Amino acid sequence: MKKRFLSLTPYFIQNSFISIFNYYQYKIRHGGKYHEYKSYYAWVESISGSQLSHEIELKKASFFKYVSHNSPWYKDYDLQRFYSVRMLEKIDIINNLNSMLTLKEKEGVVSLTGGTTGASMKVIYTKEDMQERFAIIDHFRAKHGYELGKKTAWFSGKNLISQKDIKKGICSHYDFINKIRFYSTFHINHSNFDVYWKSLNEFQPEFLVGFPSSVYEICEIADSKGLKSNYKVKVFFPTAETVLPKHREVIGRVLGCKLVDQYASSEGAPFILECTKGNLHIHPLTGIFEVIDEYMQPAEEGELLVTSFTTHGTPLIRYRVGDRIKLDTLNKQCDCGSSFPLVDKIEGRSTDYILSPTHGKVNLGNISNSTKDVIGIIQFQVIQQELNHVKVLVVATNKFSLAEKNKFKTSLAERFGDQIAIELKIVNEITKEKSGKFRLVKNLII
Repeated sequence: MKKRFLSLTPYFIQNSFISIFNYYQYKIRHGGKYHEYKSYYAWVESISGSQLSHEIELKKASFFKYVSHNSPWYKDYDLQRFYSVRMLEKIDIINNLNSMLTLKEKEGVVSLTGGTTGASMKVIYTKEDMQERFAIIDHFRAKHGYELGKKTAWFSGKNLISQKDIKKGICSHYDFINKIRFYSTFHINHSNFDVYWKSLNEFQPEFLVGFPSSVYEICEIADSKGLKSNYKVKVFFPTAETVLPKHREVIGRVLGCKLVDQYASSEGAPFILECTKGNLHIHPLTGIFEVIDEYMQPAEEGELLVTSFTTHGTPLIRYRVGDRIKLDTLNKQCDCGSSFPLVDKIEGRSTDYILSPTHGKVNLGNISNSTKDVIGIIQFQVIQQELNHVKVLVVATNKFSLAEKNKFKTSLAERFGDQIAIELKIVNEITKEKSGKFRLVKNLII
């Protein structure tokens, strides 16, 4: 309904509508206990280890008590036993949402997941959940210089731009109250590059937020043309996707900014946040992270189970979120002074791998590194529909010669093994997911 309304109104009216809508949204997010939570999360960063442990136990006990008293679905379980022997699957939430809820849907805030793993899912936050989550993320970004009202370019899955708009030189909508320009991630490609590049250089944002693959694609095309921005972005805060080394390298070179990573999820997973020293920390007051191996046993590297203290509306207890991380096992003290646990790396979706008959699971990070020393690739995607065959779609410049193609195929073959045939196809554009995200790896056989 909103999209239809926007498509039928003049561009200025569209921007006015978006500005007013966002103003209303921010009043909800920054109202209630928002400022109380923001002060609390600033305070906990300075407390001792024993105080931190005490606060964690208080948060956990309070959350479990609330869930056991208010969620009909969880009332059927002994929560302590549930916590030790059960895990929450996505299908549990899809099939039992109404009985899991602790409030009526119209009383809460609806959040829809992107459906990256196949099915979109709806969860409901309480308004206080939402205020607490925004207090956490706003406090985090403020430490890196950001505050609402500074010029920001935002790249997310809001599809409010058409190809007709692109032809008119329009690739975004502008919230003139908060100085945020919302860019469409669905139309970023080589053909539309000039529209995006011109818009960004005219707007000159101080900060960027959104999908790293979208910002990277613009920067990779700019880099292939020898272009750099005529302004300097201070920080890029990526969301919703795994950050790869090439993202940091190319975005930093073209926009002159540092990239500060964060992890959460639309469902409400606890937070992992990058500190001012460039290290990733689990925020233990936002919830509990468990890392398990393929046999569901505790591990240092593997799949995540999350219990989130900010999901009172749709409680997440030992939820199989579908992402992988590797813990830092050196037990070192971070130079930033925080005692929060360290994460070595966020590895992305647990399904983002190619299955090789000889090499087993070849993960996202390993595949992304296959472009090192290869000239001319703007973007690529690996699709596996059969065990012994992958299709590789490549968007490239004219510098992607036969020699570079062979170099790329050799690099992939080293990772996949000699029993997987590699079909390489040059394309003008790689289709984004319905969420607006880009998937580098699509495994369709698991």
